[in-house]
Amino acid sequence: KFFHITAVQTISLIGSSAVQFALIWWLASETDSPMMMAMAGLVAFIPQIILGPFAGVWVDRWKRKTVAICADLFLGVVALAFAGVFALGSPPYWTVCLVLGIRGAGGGFHTPAIQAIIPQLVPPDHLIRANGWSQFLQSGAFMLGPVLGAALYAACPMPIILLTDMLGAVIASGALAMVKIPEIERTDARLPNFLEEFKEGFRALHADRQLFALALCAGLCMVFFLPLSSYYPLMASSYFAVSAWHGSVVELVYAAGMMITAFLFGSVLKVKRPLHVAYLGLVGMGVSSLACGLLPSHMWAYWVFAAACFFMGASGNVYGIPFMAYLQQTIPPESQGRVFSMI
Repeated sequence: KFFHITAVQTISLIGSSAVQFALIWWLASETDSPMMMAMAGLVAFIPQIILGPFAGVWVDRWKRKTVAICADLFLGVVALAFAGVFALGSPPYWTVCLVLGIRGAGGGFHTPAIQAIIPQLVPPDHLIRANGWSQFLQSGAFMLGPVLGAALYAACPMPIILLTDMLGAVIASGALAMVKIPEIERTDARLPNFLEEFKEGFRALHADRQLFALALCAGLCMVFFLPLSSYYPLMASSYFAVSAWHGSVVELVYAAGMMITAFLFGSVLKVKRPLHVAYLGLVGMGVSSLACGLLPSHMWAYWVFAAACFFMGASGNVYGIPFMAYLQQTIPPESQGRVFSMI
């Protein structure tokens, strides 16, 4: 069941990744504006910040499979609607930011629901391996998505590209609907008290002081690290002045780094101290980011940049896989939706 769900989610992610790359590349090539790219990145995260507490409460209250299916189909419908907007002509730049924001809102429900489903299907002592294989398949999607997005961007109009997201969402939702997932028994029939239930999720995270300290460190790191994803297309199109294909190569090698480490976690690596390993991953992300920032704008430096991105992607999984497995092992099942939303 775990591999079935992970495989079909990967199919959906390939379509989403291709669409995301095409939208961001279109925005970067049309505007050549760091401020516009910053705005696009900002609006993609703001809905998750606002909706996170509410999303986590509903993920823990509703059937998690239902939440994941509804969120996936919602994102597909948004892509379908925006395909119609593009078919009418070149849309204003702010509409792309709007779509990215709506996609962020849907992801705020979909991601914690899927993360909370995994420990319902996988024994605790296999969670690191399971997350390794999950990240391995997702990394494959992140490798194929930008390449597919670049190919579609060069060959097809934007409405056709956007329709691939709807197709992937329908396939993933239909396949997920056929899987029987054990549900958490809920004895609480009261109406939602979002503030109190959010506090319960916070207390579940805060109870483990080592985990809470790592979450704070990771949060501080991500304040500086996550904006880089908004500027990656400009590093290729503006700083190094290369093509969309070169932009997709950067995404490809980043995902390759993720894929190799995910395979190792899923197959041969035995992790005894997952939180210590996660700290090493954060350090690796910082060192590789620093290396990228010191490069000149020459063509040879672009290839060094691509190599640094490989190590950055690898470090991301060295942090993320043990961290997620530890969360799934230690956080009570009835609180996982809220904790994952908070993270």
